[in-house]
Amino acid sequence: MDEKKTHPYSEHAENAHGQTESSSTSDHDDGVGNEKVVNLSEVNVANADFAAAIEENPPNPWGPGYLKLYMFSALIFLTATMNGYDGSLMGSINALPSYTSYFGLPPTGNAGTGIIGQMAGALFIWIADWQGRKRVIFIGCLGVIVGTIVVSTAKTIPIFTGGRFLLSFFGTFATTAAPLYFLEIAPPQYRGTIAGLYNTTWYMGSIIATFAVYGAHLNLAGMGDLDWRLPLWLQMLCPGITCIGIMFCPESPRWLVAKDRHDEARAVITKYHANGDGDHPIVHLEMREMTDSLRAHPMVGWRQFFDLRDLFRTRSRRYRMMLNIAFSWFGQFSGNNVISYYLPYLLKNVGVTNTNTILLLNAVYAITGWIAAIIGARLHDVVGRRKMFLISTAGMVLCLSITAGTAAGYVETGSSQSSAASIAFIYIFGVTFAIAYTSMQPIYPGEVLTNDMRAKGMGVFQLTSGASGFVNTFAAPVALSNIGYWFYVFFVFFDVFEFVFIYFLFVETKGRTLEELDEVFAAKDPRKASTKLVAVRRQTLVDEEGEERKELVVV
Repeated sequence: MDEKKTHPYSEHAENAHGQTESSSTSDHDDGVGNEKVVNLSEVNVANADFAAAIEENPPNPWGPGYLKLYMFSALIFLTATMNGYDGSLMGSINALPSYTSYFGLPPTGNAGTGIIGQMAGALFIWIADWQGRKRVIFIGCLGVIVGTIVVSTAKTIPIFTGGRFLLSFFGTFATTAAPLYFLEIAPPQYRGTIAGLYNTTWYMGSIIATFAVYGAHLNLAGMGDLDWRLPLWLQMLCPGITCIGIMFCPESPRWLVAKDRHDEARAVITKYHANGDGDHPIVHLEMREMTDSLRAHPMVGWRQFFDLRDLFRTRSRRYRMMLNIAFSWFGQFSGNNVISYYLPYLLKNVGVTNTNTILLLNAVYAITGWIAAIIGARLHDVVGRRKMFLISTAGMVLCLSITAGTAAGYVETGSSQSSAASIAFIYIFGVTFAIAYTSMQPIYPGEVLTNDMRAKGMGVFQLTSGASGFVNTFAAPVALSNIGYWFYVFFVFFDVFEFVFIYFLFVETKGRTLEELDEVFAAKDPRKASTKLVAVRRQTLVDEEGEERKELVVV
């Protein structure tokens, strides 16, 4: 006999999380006692408790609580622009002869002078467990403003480098605490979308930077060093806005529970996940799961932060950290950083040498990537993280293969058709990467961790991505100069490795709360457990007096 678990739910239930569904409206004889089943449908879900909580009375995503959630989320999304602005700013001003000649730099510039700051900042992410997510975002944005002033007024490379260190050091505070914040405050059914949209504003920063450099160079090129100093000053724009507004936003409910501020946490969940309905099942489910999880595994204090043994003490924790580190590296080492940081140099390599044309193409690259990343953020809650990664990685292998071939054709023959095709597939590669990877870069590494591991593990994420970026930044110009298009071939093979790794080891996180992932990682094979769906029967029963009641039955 099938084992069954029942959940009551309302007549407004909808299939928000199922993969497949069948239904019938005819009478059935398998009711309970004198009841008849008059409506029956079956659906496969990732977690029955979560599905029941949502389908009983689906919260309106356009209700007052959700609209307020979107408003303050948009404010904090601006922290992600710092990374995009910084990366594209350096990639763009490296193409300006006035910048490279002022500091006596080689033609490829010095895009990597802030990587050490990022890795140093990662050592202090534990402050987010001590002081809260909001306060660390504020400190990070304030520090970026100070760093911007230093960089924008620098007369020598040592001062410029010191300012870049401050920018990256404090920027890491904000850009690590913000993903933690979104993971912990986003409603579970929209976690991929809301948290994923955060990193898509990387492209907003990139667009602002590239058009600032393009416009400044177009109009101020003959006015000393203003064509590259003005874009440096504009780097404080978005963090300044966030710095002003962040203290008016709610705190992470999981951090509040960890600090025994349960009433405040419940108020946040009620307002922003259930549109003010304190009796909604999702409120009870999330509060119970958060409380149980943080009671069993409290957040670490500052004395334990530098002790990394806790991240690896059990098999499930080692598996979680494997995914954290692997995706941290994949997100920076799939060929994307080489193209975005050194796109101007790559364009020159295939025959595009006009500075204004290079800057404009750099801006277009950011726009196409942003559109793809926004679409991808939503698809992660529809298609699922794992499938999106696999599709995207396969596409990147194809794009890089064609790019290598067309670049070789240009180098060997000088063919304008090969040059155009190479540039086109550089852009297609950017879209292919962005649609799956960009939105999840700082999200998936934190999503797979427990509440007590998350801040410390995100420090590891930043160290890993920083190390990957360090290799990219300092090896890429040498490799491009010496082996040219063969550098693409290297990433073709590495992306093939990524595809195999993701297929056999990556878990699916869609359709579960953060705490419900515990059962996935406790399984013998977490990847298989994450993709195994639960069959749920939704049925309406009518008794002899015509009274209806509805329930979910786990088959």
